[in-house]
Formats: sequence, C-alpha cells, structure tokens
Amino acid sequence: MHFVIMGCGRVGATLALGLEQQGHDVAVIDQNRAAFRRLGPDFEGRRVTGLGFDRDTLVKAGIEHAYAFAAVSSGDNSNILAARVARETFGVTNVVARIYDPGRAELYQRLGIPTVATVRWTADRVMRRLLPHGSVPLYTDPSGKIVLAEVATNKGWIGKSIPWIEARTGARIAYVSRLGQGVLTTPQTVFQDADMLAVMCPGDDLPRIERLLESPPPAD
Repeated sequence: MHFVIMGCGRVGATLALGLEQQGHDVAVIDQNRAAFRRLGPDFEGRRVTGLGFDRDTLVKAGIEHAYAFAAVSSGDNSNILAARVARETFGVTNVVARIYDPGRAELYQRLGIPTVATVRWTADRVMRRLLPHGSVPLYTDPSGKIVLAEVATNKGWIGKSIPWIEARTGARIAYVSRLGQGVLTTPQTVFQDADMLAVMCPGDDLPRIERLLESPPPAD
C-alpha cells in the first residue's frame, strides 16, 4: 500500500520509517529539503519538496493512488487544508490531521477529518489510524483480558443504531467520539458520519471485531 505523509518532523519521520519497515511504499512531503535528513540514508521512499496542500506536490507524492494520507506538519491550518484536499479532491478516505490547538478540533471533526491534539499525538497512534485494522487501544484491564479501543469503521455502518451494531459484532460500544467529545451511548444512539466507535471486548477478539467493522455490515 502507498502512504503519503506531509511533514518530516519527528512524528512524520518516525511514521514514514515505521511504515516502510512494514513493507509499505511511502512518500514524504516537506517544504524544507533539509528536514529529510531525519529519514536517514536507507529510506527508500519518495522525498517531495513542496507544500503538502498544493495539488501538483501531492500528485508528485502519488496521492492519486494513496491508501492513506497523514498531515503532521507544525501548522494546524496547513494540516487541515492538506487533509481536506487529499479527501475532497483526490478521494483519499483514510486521512488524519495533527492539531496543535485542541479548541479547534471540534470544528475540524465537523469537516469529517479525524484529528488528534498534539498532547495525545504519537507516531504509533497515527500509524494505528492509517493502517487496516487500525484500532487505538485506550485501556487494558490489569489481567490483560479486556481492552477498550477506538476502531475504524466502514461507512456502511453509518445510520445504524448502537444496539444494532452490538448485536452484529458481539462487542460492547462503550461510547462514541463525536466532534472531538466522548458521548455515552443509549439504545437510541445512532452511529453518525465522522464518529469513532470505542469498543470494549476481550483482547483476543479485537482483531475479529476490527475486520468486521472495517467491512460493510452484514445484511439483515
């Protein structure tokens, strides 16, 4: 799979090297050519100098066949603009944007762009959001048997009630992350576009639930 990363700071470089080590094709965009030094001499991916929200620059980075795009530069405005161009112009559905100002996260969530404030941001967390089966573990009980994890969800589940989702996955939905805030679910809660499901389940059952939620829901 091909990944495009905007920003070659500490997080961007770590993310690029980690994805490449997993066998993926990676292109990194940065307007400062010197920033690519962080990638080291063994990095085999593309280094593209330019603005990550410029269409020509994105095309050079292979955005037209990218599986996912991560905007992790040092500027909120640049990150959200680049993420919107990747999604709205080039149709990349798996997009994340790094946000320094948590107060603006709700606005960006309304645009349909998953965002994480810098205080919670790590390269590992970005990678889990970008890769298939990209759950983000939030809690594991002391025995290690039960996990609480944010799970990426296919758009086919949008509009389904939480009880309906639970019945078909066998998982408990602890809450949904909506517009940057956690919302406790009720029998009347409906999964909406840009929501993130927080699933509670046995740890060894999480891969099955990830695969199920990543696919369109089963027919009734």
